[in-house]
Amino acid sequence: MDYTRHTPYSDPGRYAALLDELPTDIPGLTAVIRSLVIHYRGGGIEFTGERLEEVNNRWVETILAVDQQRNGCPLTEPRKLEDRVAGCCRDFALLLVAALRHQGVPARTRIGFASYFVPGWNHDHVIAEYHNGERWVRVEAQIEPAEHWGFDVHDIPPGPFRSAAEVWLAFRAGEIDPDLYGVDPSLPIRGGWFIRDYVFLQAAHLNGDELLLWDGWGAMADDLEMDLTPTDELAALLVAADNGDEAAATKLHDWYTADPDLRPGQKIMVHSPTGTPPYRVDLATRQQVAD
Repeated sequence: MDYTRHTPYSDPGRYAALLDELPTDIPGLTAVIRSLVIHYRGGGIEFTGERLEEVNNRWVETILAVDQQRNGCPLTEPRKLEDRVAGCCRDFALLLVAALRHQGVPARTRIGFASYFVPGWNHDHVIAEYHNGERWVRVEAQIEPAEHWGFDVHDIPPGPFRSAAEVWLAFRAGEIDPDLYGVDPSLPIRGGWFIRDYVFLQAAHLNGDELLLWDGWGAMADDLEMDLTPTDELAALLVAADNGDEAAATKLHDWYTADPDLRPGQKIMVHSPTGTPPYRVDLATRQQVAD
């Protein structure tokens, strides 16, 4: 896959010109993005109604549309906290990916778990990574650089963030407690089934379907009452591809393209954190549709 090319999710569409004036350095880009987006749960503001629904802005073009309707100024101009678009980690990462692709830099989103927000807990998380000509560099676009993180947020080393596939294989080997992996320590959305679904999300994002973390399709489920061998095989391919195995990357892409249980179809189910009942979205029309 050519990661310099936009996907429907990263494409800024009619707002592409806004990306022309963005910085070209990673610290500068992440600073701009943190001024555009505020996390819907961790930003210090309680969002409700239409403001909370902004978390379902699946496409960068839509995120930029909301920002421009509210602020109507260059992206490099700082926004007030209350004027930023409500989103989540996926949106910070995807905006960085969009900006880098706009500049011709290979970039992609990565799905997994972060251990650096709460001691002893592993939050579901999305980061970005770009290729610097020699290797893929992982970037945390959501948080301010600070010494207390214990690592460079613009070049995350192995350990603080683990891909969903890595975590799944560790779970299957009995090396981790799956109940320490999920949305938040205060919520029951955690465990082996949750990690499994994130393996599917990881495969989707790797193949250019950068969906919301609460989108569902295909073989995803809220239990483990199925043959887990295909998930084991998928996770192993994802890890091998991450480690530079070209044959694994090719096999993974071919499998993803051919298997309707692995990739999202035209219509996906949305289990939004806004509290609305699950609903379907047509990804082609970008509209909510009846079941």
